Amino acid sequence: MKKILVIGSSNTDMIIRAARIPRPGETVLGGEFSMAPGGKGANQAVAAARAGGSVTFVARVGRDLFGDEAVRNFEADGIDVRFVGRDPGAPSGVALIQVDENGQNSISVASGANARLAAGDVRAAQRAFEGADVLLLQLETPLETVRAAAGEAFGRGIPVILNPAPARPLDDELLKTVAVITPNESEAEILTGFAAADEAGAARAAAALRKRGPALVIVTMGDRGCYALGDAFRGMVPAFPATAVDTTAAGDVFNGALAVALAERRPLAEALRFASAAAALSVTKLGAQPSAPARADIERFMISPPMP
Repeated sequence: MKKILVIGSSNTDMIIRAARIPRPGETVLGGEFSMAPGGKGANQAVAAARAGGSVTFVARVGRDLFGDEAVRNFEADGIDVRFVGRDPGAPSGVALIQVDENGQNSISVASGANARLAAGDVRAAQRAFEGADVLLLQLETPLETVRAAAGEAFGRGIPVILNPAPARPLDDELLKTVAVITPNESEAEILTGFAAADEAGAARAAAALRKRGPALVIVTMGDRGCYALGDAFRGMVPAFPATAVDTTAAGDVFNGALAVALAERRPLAEALRFASAAAALSVTKLGAQPSAPARADIERFMISPPMP
């Protein structure tokens, strides 16, 4: 079992599912409310654990009920939580998520303790890097922390996968420590200035990003699949057909499963199919972490996907 190190955010998601997402100043009645564990880092850690990885998570949560529940959930998935800190001065992160009848979402996040995950926490988690096959990062924690983690992994020869979400400009110094970067269409455009709405645009954006450091660029494109550009592969990998109920964590599940597949040294095309199958399964369920599929389900789905 490959060792996946994830450093990032943990939130509690408060979800309202309604016919449509309200416009500014509008109230939409008739929604259904639920709560689920979330946060991009935690989502990816859980997805990687269920996809077959041995996961260690470095994060920060509050000393509150949400933090207690988050840690219990990580332990239930077999995640090493020794480096999940409990912040005495900030609450656990919370995300307010609205989901429409087509599965599309709108999200507001109160970062709480996530904003206090510091480079010092990375230094305090040196043992977590030992023997790691892959480091998986996102951008819901301070950029200085992401930079410290990527630099530490790079110095140890550990491949870094960066999911650049939420999108923000990134400098070349950071990107040169990244082996794999996985923006979606909008993130790719923010990072490069090239619209990635189709294969040609994704190819331009991927080429521009690859020149800045990462050896492999994967632009995820929702139900159209993903475009990959690396040494041994370039082109589209189609998505698996799925009826979307909630797309909230599809990108996180993709990244968690991808980290496992790449750590297992699967051929890139196969690794992308594995990650795409996991993402397709995730959109058929409501909630972020509850939607992350088990490895057996991913492999079964790859063999017998539903007919379009």
